[in-house]
Amino acid sequence: MSESDGSDGYERLFADPVRETMDGATYGTWRAITAPNAVSLAFGFPYPDALPNEKVNEAVDALLEIDHEDALQYAGGDYADAITETVVERTRARGIECTEAEVHVTNGATHALDTVAQTFLDPDDTIAVEAPTYMGALRLFRNYGVDVEGYAMDEEGLDVDAFADDLAAREEAGDPLPKFLYTVPDFQNPTGVTLSADRRERLLELAETYDFLIVEDDPYGQLRYDGTTPEPLKSLDTNGRVVRVDTFSKTIAPGIRTGWVVADEAIVRELDRINAGGENVFTLGLIARYCEATDFEADLEDLRAGYRERRDHMLDALSSRMPAGVEWSEPEGGFFLWVEFPEGIDAEELLETAAEEGVTYLPGSYFFHDDRGSRYARLSFSYVTPEEIDEGIAALARATRAELPTVEASDD
Repeated sequence: MSESDGSDGYERLFADPVRETMDGATYGTWRAITAPNAVSLAFGFPYPDALPNEKVNEAVDALLEIDHEDALQYAGGDYADAITETVVERTRARGIECTEAEVHVTNGATHALDTVAQTFLDPDDTIAVEAPTYMGALRLFRNYGVDVEGYAMDEEGLDVDAFADDLAAREEAGDPLPKFLYTVPDFQNPTGVTLSADRRERLLELAETYDFLIVEDDPYGQLRYDGTTPEPLKSLDTNGRVVRVDTFSKTIAPGIRTGWVVADEAIVRELDRINAGGENVFTLGLIARYCEATDFEADLEDLRAGYRERRDHMLDALSSRMPAGVEWSEPEGGFFLWVEFPEGIDAEELLETAAEEGVTYLPGSYFFHDDRGSRYARLSFSYVTPEEIDEGIAALARATRAELPTVEASDD
């Protein structure tokens, strides 16, 4: 085969969803958003001291000592077998009653979402998402050739009334209803907002009325710094409508790549069949041993303290440095907040100036299924130090002020 430039030589062979999304912003180009000597507020990584290196080392040593060579075999040892019980314990700690038969373990939350999508979605199906929503989920769902409908959010999360109105209109017109709604109800990625308790109840009613599932993605729910978290959707679910996705990535470490689904037994049986094998049994054994040996709740308190400090620092820096007309969310937990720039400022275009000033972020357009989002940006406070937050927000404020005269002149 002759050499080709990039993917040109193979383009006709790619699947339709691949060709339709080639070079799209939500399909990997965001990973290249870096700049020399710039503070990165782009990525939702844990800060280095949040990673439990010593405890992980101890868990590895104990795993190999107890399970011996079985820990490294295909099937794993006793601790790998115990991972489902560990997940049940962590799920019950969130107020959700479940059994081992209602748990499907995966290689991370994205793998869990992919397995759910593979199990339920056909090409040209319709799914509903928040607008904005987690860009990784957008990328994944589009790989299945589905129609994505996005519904606006406010400070209480998804606008459930608007969603309900659209569902009714679709039913009356004979248009396709969604197979499922994908939601990040607690400290949403990217906005940081939390879905209110009454809207959770309403969503469950809508799912029953219009016969769709709710895919509840909850990576941040245990990282609350203020207030009280509403009950998880799955804990309110009496009809098997909620398929819950969770992960250890934010509470232990992202590199362990272990997640799970909690759902009705009939759904889990199909997930098990579709996604048979392939889990990293050594990691599963490691996690089971880690959770057995550590005070998980005490570790969570330490994590919350570290992230709370960073969140508070970013909110203070924004309040003291950003020019008038810029607004932002004030999350009670999670990793992110959402910035809205004045009319006329395009966050994707602003990024070049911001990088020159010394900061990077993710433009809001990456988190929408359509062409909305140009005035928004996601900032992450989870990875950087308080001092770097000061530097980054100061740089963002300088970049924003540099754009404001241009915006005002264009309005004259």
